[in-house]
Order: sequence, then C-alpha cells, then structure tokens
Amino acid sequence: LKLGPAERILINGAVIENGSRRSRLNILTPGANILRLRDAIHPRDANTPVRRLCYAAQLVLSGDRRIEDVTNELLEGIEQLSVALRDPISHEALSAARKAIDAGQAYQALKSLRSLIATEAMILSLART
Repeated sequence: LKLGPAERILINGAVIENGSRRSRLNILTPGANILRLRDAIHPRDANTPVRRLCYAAQLVLSGDRRIEDVTNELLEGIEQLSVALRDPISHEALSAARKAIDAGQAYQALKSLRSLIATEAMILSLART
C-alpha cells in the first residue's frame, strides 16, 4: 500500500495517518479491512444507485456493518444495475462485484463498483439534458 504525505487510511476500524513523506506499507494480515479515506464516500454523497452500493460496501470496510448484513442489498442493487447498464465494461464490473460479494470480499466489491461511478454520472447528466 503506497501512501502520500499525510494520507489517511482506515485499517480494521483504526484511522492511520502517514507522516510528511511518501511511504509504503505491506499489509500481512489476510482479510484486513482497508479503506483509503480519500476514496471514502460521505453518507450525504451516497445519492445515486452506484454510490449507495459503494457506501454499503464501505460500511463493511469501516467495521460498521458485516458483509452478511449487506449481501442481499448489494446483490439486489447489482441486479438492478445490470438491467440499466448494458455495456460490456459495466457488466464485467458488475460481475466482478457479484463474485467478490459471494466470496465475502468487500474491498474487491467496492473497487469494482467504484469503477462504475463515472459511467453512472455520464448517464445521469445525459438524462438531465
């Protein structure tokens, strides 16, 4: 994990701040929940279908929810998005997110879902015009 100066991360519920220089950490514990705080979605910004799913996965990484508590919500949301987002790249990301959720890997699910934020923003901006 490469960190910029003063960058903050959340590891298993603990906020860690890097010093004044770039650094690199090796996380040795398998299954550790890690979230870069610069990538975190604020609750008020979870205002679109993709962002709501990202936020649900993020809650698992922050330790506020268990993966079992959000699995149905995530899988139902992914199913709904697969109807709306029909391009191959989106379907690939949704498929990867579904597999990650099935495997209990919240970070991988979040990573796959985050890749859809720009696509969703483009679709929503076209719908407004």
